[in-house]
Amino acid sequence: MSGANSDGGNQPVQRAAEGAGVSVPNLGRGFYFGGHLDGYTTAGWSQSIARVYLKSLLEYTFPGESNAAVNDGKPAGSAGVYRNITEGGTQDSAGFPERADGVLVYVPGYGQSGIILGLAGGTNATFSQMNVIDVYDIESSTWYKQATSGPTPEIRVNPCAVALSAADGTSTQVYMYGGQNLVPYGEQTQYDDLWILTIPSFTWIQVDTLGQSTPPARAGHTCNVWNAQMVVVGGYVGQELSCESPGIYVFNTSALEWQNEYQALEGGDGLNRQTSQKDDPAALQGSYGYSVPREVQSIIGGNAAGAATVTAPAQSVTQGPMATGSPRTYTATQSNGAVVTETSSPPSSTGGASSGTSSNGGGGSGSTNTGAIAAGVIAGFFALLAAYLGFCTWLYRKQLKLYKNHVAMAQKQQLSGDPRYIGAGVLPASTGKCSEREKSQTSGGESGRNSTENWSNNGSGGGSGPRAQVLSSNNPYRKVPGGEGLATAASSTEDLLQGQEPSFLGVVLNPRRSLRVVNRD
Repeated sequence: MSGANSDGGNQPVQRAAEGAGVSVPNLGRGFYFGGHLDGYTTAGWSQSIARVYLKSLLEYTFPGESNAAVNDGKPAGSAGVYRNITEGGTQDSAGFPERADGVLVYVPGYGQSGIILGLAGGTNATFSQMNVIDVYDIESSTWYKQATSGPTPEIRVNPCAVALSAADGTSTQVYMYGGQNLVPYGEQTQYDDLWILTIPSFTWIQVDTLGQSTPPARAGHTCNVWNAQMVVVGGYVGQELSCESPGIYVFNTSALEWQNEYQALEGGDGLNRQTSQKDDPAALQGSYGYSVPREVQSIIGGNAAGAATVTAPAQSVTQGPMATGSPRTYTATQSNGAVVTETSSPPSSTGGASSGTSSNGGGGSGSTNTGAIAAGVIAGFFALLAAYLGFCTWLYRKQLKLYKNHVAMAQKQQLSGDPRYIGAGVLPASTGKCSEREKSQTSGGESGRNSTENWSNNGSGGGSGPRAQVLSSNNPYRKVPGGEGLATAASSTEDLLQGQEPSFLGVVLNPRRSLRVVNRD
């Protein structure tokens, strides 16, 4: 039995080189994708015959493991069982090019057996673009394509990639590092950039490592993840470095930082799965201690433990596991005790999944993001404060203009000797002192002129304090509270009459007083 979308079986397995491989222990299977055949891989191959690139997917069932697609579903023998998948969906089309030097990444969920992503790679003439990702549904042995969003990594071969799961399983982040561009021929360029492809959004996010001590650019290296730390080993670093030391580097996938040493974490099970996922054989290994980075949260929503609000590809999808399936989700508890999301039932054989009911205590995928609420409240407060200060600024300017007009009018009436206006409020209200010039003006006994005392003392008390200003009948401030024609009310009107220039602080502290003055004018 050869299974769906594979050759007729009983065919010899040829030795291909530079293909992409991935192991899926919970399924008891491994996969090898693409590669090439030439005189260095195949006995009897003439060097005059051009290299042949492949697009087939070789599935290997481990000894003792069962696979419904081969051996009638019985456990494989001591040699295991191979199956060559050659006609799986888009695989048998011109839009699915042959390739070598790419990478495969396993992502649980979205189908009964999970999916595999094919990234990067190419031939001597063409390279796989990463604005569209090849997605393989393991259960149906079928390839699909899924468009991505966000900035796209440049074409490359020989990168490395690992996948980590959020604690609640609502998102999986694929970290891709390095690789090289073979164009133009003979002038290949190695990369030191690091990218995240977040699933199911299928959005690319470039990691900012500016200012960090980063490893030299490289290709053909390996990446493995444990305790949420990606360990990079070896690789080709170009001809400028004759010998690289140490050749082993560690990247913290949660903090998005290169670090000087690997830090072993306490706890975790033997497969280093997230605590919330330890009972699921399909859970991603190496994710223990992983927190979704803030840079990813800003794209897909949620928090460090998951609770992603983006639950489908950003670009439209019409068929395949990304259209019909869903991630495997788990109950994850945050440090504050809140449940992030409720475990859903395993997906059905048709690729769908029954959604589990949520009984979370806040912080679930549908719960409110506390950080977003706090940010919104703070932003709203500052917006209201800005609006209030803007209003106070307008009111202060209006009152200041009114004060200046009032002083100018008072001075004109003073000079003209207009008997209707007594006391204009153009001098300080209660200093009780005179300048030398004022003393000389009043020392001659000119009782008909206004002395400082006429301005600031209450005529009968001889300097006992400010007196009420008697207003003329045509004065706009005559009808203020405090008595007929007397500006004794504790308001900004009193400031105007006593010659006190309005202050912005006074307006801010009591805008109603200033508004009454402006409206009364």
